[in-house]
Amino acid sequence: MSIEDVWPLFALRLETPRLVLRVVRDDDLPGLADAALAGIHGERMPFMRPWSEEEPATLRRSLAQFQWRRRAELRPESWGLNFAVLRDGHPIGVQDLEADDFGTLRTVATGSWLTRSAQGQGFGTEMRQAVLTFAFDHLGADYADSGAFDWNEPSLAVSRKLGYQPNGLAFASPRPGERATEQRLRLAAADFARPPWPVAITAPPAALAALLG
Repeated sequence: MSIEDVWPLFALRLETPRLVLRVVRDDDLPGLADAALAGIHGERMPFMRPWSEEEPATLRRSLAQFQWRRRAELRPESWGLNFAVLRDGHPIGVQDLEADDFGTLRTVATGSWLTRSAQGQGFGTEMRQAVLTFAFDHLGADYADSGAFDWNEPSLAVSRKLGYQPNGLAFASPRPGERATEQRLRLAAADFARPPWPVAITAPPAALAALLG
């Protein structure tokens, strides 16, 4: 028996011309921690909470706990998949795909981060195209939601490029006492600007149905 027999989602793999995305394994955690600690952003906080500013020992521990919690809490009614994004075999970031009541709502949401040295090279677009192709073509999603603070032009530019439309505004507090405006976005399957290259997807169909609804 292999670890994929125990947890079939470990067999899920998405491949683009430059990247491999796989559901985070424990072996990926040290590299992901190093990628996060190498720096993700400048002075402004792009996340809903400032996890990236934690002390190194705390960040390493909380990153691992978050991944373990995702596995432990996954069920068809509410799930989140965190893909380690690998470039030449080395983790450079994480791409999230999550949903609530997916069997009825057919809607997913995405989020991501990249270590700073990997930014500005189109990887953010490529990894989101990979999970959207998986969501629309393999899971049968009708919509994909995303969002970014209104100052985060690189993230918003990726969304516009892929066909997302504005879907309202919301306030958030990324740091204590700090208010920011989030631009929410929605992408319909029919509007998805598909990549000019194929996404190679290895997925266990029975596990997807049983675990993701």
